[in-house]
Amino acid sequence: MGTYVGSSGCCWVVLCGVAVFLSGICLEGVEGGCAERLSPKCCNGRNNECFEYTKRKTVCYCDTYCEKTRDCCEDYQRVCQVSAIDCVVGEWGPWSSCSSVCGVGTTERSRLVARPPRNGGTPCPDLKQRRGCLAHTDLCSAAKEVAKILPDSFKRNFKDPWRRPHMLMREEKKSYCVYMRLKQVSPVCKMRLWSAQLVHERSVCVECQSDAMTTDNRCLGDGLQSIKTFWTAASAPGCYGSWVRESSNENCHCPRYSLLFV
Repeated sequence: MGTYVGSSGCCWVVLCGVAVFLSGICLEGVEGGCAERLSPKCCNGRNNECFEYTKRKTVCYCDTYCEKTRDCCEDYQRVCQVSAIDCVVGEWGPWSSCSSVCGVGTTERSRLVARPPRNGGTPCPDLKQRRGCLAHTDLCSAAKEVAKILPDSFKRNFKDPWRRPHMLMREEKKSYCVYMRLKQVSPVCKMRLWSAQLVHERSVCVECQSDAMTTDNRCLGDGLQSIKTFWTAASAPGCYGSWVRESSNENCHCPRYSLLFV
């Protein structure tokens, strides 16, 4: 009598020259692990659904995270044939210009990912860096100017009877309008009727008339485009704030109940 075990694990017994199939002791395949999973057999990252069973019918995993938690299936390396790939980044780019045209600001630089991490590799380091800067540009002096303002009723069409004769001969220059967006307004501004119109985020028209112009035909503190500058109310002590210049028009008069540079 002889015994033969087939490739399927089933047993055949040779008895008196006759092969007898013993179905009762036929052993099913007991190999488990990643090889038993349907395609795709292996998963990237952490995936709790990417599991199979070991030969002992306990749960094991076929995701790359299993290498950290040490619960991979026995055939994980053989079947998945994966290895951790660390992140690779490029060189740093140049520093950007300072965010401020005058005074303290920030500048930053960045870099790109040349190869993203895979299979539990080392994550990418910071892709941006930021540091402080101190700017001093040609616009710095203009940014430091503080505009003095009054309601338009204060000097509109106002004639000074005490002017000297040579002042009466002064050439009248055309006015221009500046539209400003208020960014900061002190609480004191609410105490005066005219300055109560100065409200956060309100757009106001401020007119630069001939009498207020300097030698370069502009009013002090008329602002910079998209850059915060400062103002103060000439007839309301303690009323001050900041604004941003939105636009300007030459040869222009603001509508009534607007403001004037002084």
